[in-house]
Amino acid sequence: MQRRLFLTTSAAAVSALAAPAVWSQSAPKLTPVKFTLDFRITGQTSPFFLAQSRGYYKDEGLDVSIDVGSGSVASITRIASGVYQMGLGDISSLVEFQASQSGTPLVQAVYQYYNRAPFAIIGRKDRGITSDFRSLEGKKIAAAAVESTRRAWPMVARKLRLKDDYFQWSTTDFSSRDNVVVRGDVDGATYFHDSAVSLFARMKLDDLSVLQYTQAGVNLYGNAILASNAIVTQNPAAVAGFLRATNRAIRESMSDPAAAIAATKMREPILNEAVELERWRITRQYIAAADTRSHGVGDVLKRTLEQQVDEVVDVFGLKTRPGVEGIFNRAMLPPVGERMFTA
Repeated sequence: MQRRLFLTTSAAAVSALAAPAVWSQSAPKLTPVKFTLDFRITGQTSPFFLAQSRGYYKDEGLDVSIDVGSGSVASITRIASGVYQMGLGDISSLVEFQASQSGTPLVQAVYQYYNRAPFAIIGRKDRGITSDFRSLEGKKIAAAAVESTRRAWPMVARKLRLKDDYFQWSTTDFSSRDNVVVRGDVDGATYFHDSAVSLFARMKLDDLSVLQYTQAGVNLYGNAILASNAIVTQNPAAVAGFLRATNRAIRESMSDPAAAIAATKMREPILNEAVELERWRITRQYIAAADTRSHGVGDVLKRTLEQQVDEVVDVFGLKTRPGVEGIFNRAMLPPVGERMFTA
């Protein structure tokens, strides 16, 4: 009798222990998505890490991995190669890339992250650089070899009727840029405005001039969330889910930046929270530029994008003009009501 009771109890216990294993096998499988940043992990891209840490991507059935990048231009080729399905990359560079290709675009923008490109040249006042772009004449400006702010300079020069060689370029690595400015090896350097926070931490802001490309009347869309043609055509639901999750995190980052930076610091513990909060303060100004009040974050105005395409084609002498429909695909954007926010 006791032996029969023991066997019955043991069978029940084994069944109970096995139940979770059976349940886990029936759980839906997450779709893997490899996402490349444009650069290293900082407060600039904190919404992506907030979405990841809060499980928003998993809620959409996605297993998202986020890797550091090597520039907003390089992201495009990473995605086109098929190594990454999505990433952050520069719109003007995407126009150039598509102009060099034929057939169906290999890469498209699906969500406009920087509603205005945060391109700027930061110069030392003690070298005579002021808020006037004409003060750059004859100066020495550092920039990486393949970098979107540097590549966009001819558009500023054209707008202000300056020569392309108005100043001298000094090619340097991203990692060395702050050092050469601080040491005085150069008179200034190109930056994403929010990237310059690292320089601001080493030099007094009063000793520097920030020359924003937007102040020269150059209205360019900046880095966008890009997607490969493969994932757009084969799994648009995954792209839409990624955008929903990211958009949700962007709105929450606007209202609670400390939480977004804390999530980013979980991935990159060496970050200084105060520095990254200041970085995000600058970033949000470019994400939520003035015209987003009419159509929400993430979208573009067709006429503005058309003008940018025309400018890129003309300035760089491209042989073909990509259509804006192939550059920006809004089909998977969250509804406009979900992309509006109160500043």
